[in-house]
Amino acid sequence: MLNFKQSLPFELLVGLRYTRAKRKNHFISFISFTSMIGIALGVWALIVVLSVMNGFQDELRNRILGVASHIEITGFNNRLSDWQTVAKEVTPATPHGESRVLAAAPYVMAQGMLSYGQAVQGSIVRGILPAEEAQVSSLSTHMKSGQLTDLKAGEFNIVLGSDLAMLLGVSVGEKVVLLAPQGQFTPTGVVPRIKQFKVVGIFQIGMYEYDAGLALIHMADAAKLYRMDDQVSGVRLKLNDLFDATAETARLNTQLKGAYYITDWTQQHANFFKAIQLEKRVMFIILALIVAVAAFNIVSTLVMAVTDKRADIAIMRTFGASPASIMKIFMIQGALIGMIGTVAGAFFGVLTALNIDTIVPFIERTFKVQFLAKDVYYISDLPSKLLWTDVWTILILSFVLSLFATLYPSYKASRINPAEALRYE
Repeated sequence: MLNFKQSLPFELLVGLRYTRAKRKNHFISFISFTSMIGIALGVWALIVVLSVMNGFQDELRNRILGVASHIEITGFNNRLSDWQTVAKEVTPATPHGESRVLAAAPYVMAQGMLSYGQAVQGSIVRGILPAEEAQVSSLSTHMKSGQLTDLKAGEFNIVLGSDLAMLLGVSVGEKVVLLAPQGQFTPTGVVPRIKQFKVVGIFQIGMYEYDAGLALIHMADAAKLYRMDDQVSGVRLKLNDLFDATAETARLNTQLKGAYYITDWTQQHANFFKAIQLEKRVMFIILALIVAVAAFNIVSTLVMAVTDKRADIAIMRTFGASPASIMKIFMIQGALIGMIGTVAGAFFGVLTALNIDTIVPFIERTFKVQFLAKDVYYISDLPSKLLWTDVWTILILSFVLSLFATLYPSYKASRINPAEALRYE
């Protein structure tokens, strides 16, 4: 052990000794401790908040794309006549290195009014082909009761979102009335088209916008009700990599010849993801200020430590220690304070981020509160996704701020005149 200590640099040995020594001035120790706690809390909060923001972004993307599509191809006036030709043209595998369209499915999209008893609710009505729909969305995996395959042409069956079914007060097996906004002319005037549908299934995506506002029917029934004839609203595409949607959209715009309007999920839902990204950056800046304030408490700690150790500094200078060595001693002392706080904060932050799905429900049960009301927020559970790149960024930022805070007091310590310091000792 002695040999190990002798092999350590002089500045590191003294810096470690000053850090762990019991000082006569307890106020210095208190300020040092609060600096550590402040840095730890700031790092902890940063890791947890960024992990939650990442979780929200992923959860929102997955839930939206579970119902929406990676790419949509529509025609003029939201109508597409030759959807089979379009689907056949875009689905073959592309050369290596390009994004590949895995599946295509037609759809009819319209608005309608659902009525059951005294309850009336507006809804988006989507006409689908169940077999093809299962290839481009995850709706079939979110069925609470019934199956998408229960939607059969000519039987006028309907599948409702869970919240929409609850608002109407309807369950599987009962019948609802669907009113189409497009009217039909009769001798007595224009009347809305009305058709009775049997509820054969209920789905729950976990996103209130869809659970309370989407109804699914067979595409043939939708075409008949909304007078689409052989036309559809468009074709939905699923890619093997959703992040290639923008590039694939550009390629399809070049490949498809005709009056087609092609959009991808980044265009349709850009506001959601831009808002989350902006919030993440703002939260990072705000919480980084907590770390900065705690780090600069190290300045106060070291200034008082330098004042307390003036005699020691003078003695070391008389024994040949250079100003640079004195500066390194106090930089090591301050860096250790920052490092301990950073490591402690990172440990608890990572632990919290990885177990937030257990911690939050426990707090909600204990205090009888709900952080995210289902009818207010798109996502009612608190998700978390820990990215180690975020963790390392926070660790580096915290340590750099702590190291920067040591520069001024360490420099002042190196400028102490030994003769002046020992005059009154």
